Amino acid sequence: MLSRAHHLPIAIALVLTVTGCAGATSPRTTALGDGAPASTGRVVAVIDGDTVDVRLGDETERVRLLGIDTPETVAPDRPVECFGPEASARTGELLAPGTEVAVRRDVEPRDRYGRLLAYLWRVDDGTFVNLALVAEGFAEPLSIAPNHAHRADLAAAASRARASGTGRWGTCPSEGTQR
Repeated sequence: MLSRAHHLPIAIALVLTVTGCAGATSPRTTALGDGAPASTGRVVAVIDGDTVDVRLGDETERVRLLGIDTPETVAPDRPVECFGPEASARTGELLAPGTEVAVRRDVEPRDRYGRLLAYLWRVDDGTFVNLALVAEGFAEPLSIAPNHAHRADLAAAASRARASGTGRWGTCPSEGTQR
C-alpha cells in the first residue's frame, strides 16, 4: 500500500492539470492534502542545489527547499563541498528556468535570511523535487523544527540512497562533506 505522501505528486498533477485550464494570471492555489495550500509559480533561476528563485504572481521569491541540504557551492566563507556542483546541476535539470512548480510551505514560512521555505513539485510530471534530490543522492535530509511535514519520506529515501551508494554517497568521503 502506498503512503499518503506517495499519492501526493499524482494528486497535484491531476488537480493542477484541471485548474490549469482556468487561465488565471495570478498564482493558482490548490489544496495538497493536509497542511498549507500550494501556489504555482515558475522557476526563474537556480542559485545552488537547494535554493531557487521562483516567480509567484508579480513577485520573485528566493526559495530554500525545505527538508533537504545539498553540499555548498556558493557560500562566500566556505569551500565548494564534494558533490556540490553535481547537486546544483541536478537541481538545474529538475528546475530549469521556466519550469512550472507547485510551492507548498510548512509551518514556518521563512528562514533567518528571508528566504521562502517550501517543498516544490514539478507541475508537468508531479515530481516531488526535494524527495528526488535525496533519493538520487544529491541531498541529505535536514529537518529543522517546526518544519517536519515530509521528514519520514526524506529519511527513508536517504537511507536507500546511502545503502546503495547512490550519488554523493558513492563518491564523497563520509566525513567533511556536510556541516
